[in-house]
Amino acid sequence: MVLQEHNSRRWITAARVIILGVGCLAASIATAGAVEQAKRLHERIAGVPPSDSGSVLQSMADDIAAGNAKKAAYTAMQNDAFYNVTLVNWAAPWTNREQNVFVDLNDYTATVVGLVRDDADFRALLFGDIIYHAPSITPAYAVNNNAHYEAIESAGVPLQTTLTKAVQSTLTGLPSQATAGVMTTRAGAKAFFKAGTNRAQLRFTLLNHLCHDLEQLHDVTRVPDRIRQDVSRSPGGDSRAFLNGCLGCHSGMDPLAQAFAYYNYDYDADNDLTGEQGQLQYNQVGMVDTATGTRVQAKYHFNAATFRPGFITPDDEWRNYWREGVNANLGWSTSLPGTGTGAKSMGQELASSEAFASCQATKVFKAMCFREPSQQADRNQITAMVSNFKAKAYSAKELFADAAIYCMGE
Repeated sequence: MVLQEHNSRRWITAARVIILGVGCLAASIATAGAVEQAKRLHERIAGVPPSDSGSVLQSMADDIAAGNAKKAAYTAMQNDAFYNVTLVNWAAPWTNREQNVFVDLNDYTATVVGLVRDDADFRALLFGDIIYHAPSITPAYAVNNNAHYEAIESAGVPLQTTLTKAVQSTLTGLPSQATAGVMTTRAGAKAFFKAGTNRAQLRFTLLNHLCHDLEQLHDVTRVPDRIRQDVSRSPGGDSRAFLNGCLGCHSGMDPLAQAFAYYNYDYDADNDLTGEQGQLQYNQVGMVDTATGTRVQAKYHFNAATFRPGFITPDDEWRNYWREGVNANLGWSTSLPGTGTGAKSMGQELASSEAFASCQATKVFKAMCFREPSQQADRNQITAMVSNFKAKAYSAKELFADAAIYCMGE
């Protein structure tokens, strides 16, 4: 377990960020020369000053003085700390329900880092047949433990040169059509498919990648025809609690979470309580779950007696009821049908929304500026970042550059 060692490194980095944040709170109105700006830009992106305080710093300062701060930002992104610290700390909270940054490196986090490094379409995060690992590091990738990524972190190797892009279905054995980016990584499955009813995978994907939790999506005007049997229609004997509360989330959540009907995280709950040796399980064509008589996982029929007339999940056909009503403001793509089968197409639905793009811009803004966007100028900056993000083929590097430049000081 390498958690203690890398946690100490991240605590040092977190402390540095706090100091930088306090010192740069008024960055937008501060005055600084090109060298000072270059130093601050590098520290925001990489979390450390340039290792070579001469040539790198001067090159960045020259670019800033020449009006090309974007080039200077990309120079800062060449520093290993941008990948090993900034991006790892940015993505780590998305990989667990506690949203804890101090967790071991895993295939979810590594895939985020790899997508940013490769300047890839960041939307593939939720639907791509992709995963990043390090073939040069032993033990090799395994579907039933995290030892490979713990070894990568323990070795202290630079992620930007060590991580290799791989085809997720080839590395893990999942069918290609069953892969859905980080949602079907081992870490994603361990966190959000373990036990429960698979609604957690949807909830945390919405929270982490559309910046909306279920309470914000509450809408009691949606049709409740796909709410499962395990939801009481009169909790506590009062149907109003369902009509004014439960319905508002489940009417939209359950039809979308149906996309995960064939997935489960399989582990020994008696001897491996936290599922450290577990793995993602997917019911392929021809497989029949004994509890349901179909490909649908048993968890989708849990507590069926709670409300027998409720929806019985027959397959993984999902539908987005939030395309209408108040949640239409999430900006769903008009080029997609709003329905489909499986996690991959549902991931495309989420990643193609305006909310996804806005969420990435907002998260990067907070990571680079050490604060929430609060002023009108900040909100205008977010809008500009979203436009550039989409114009540059959903390049996350562009987001980091734009935000860091905005907050580097005048």
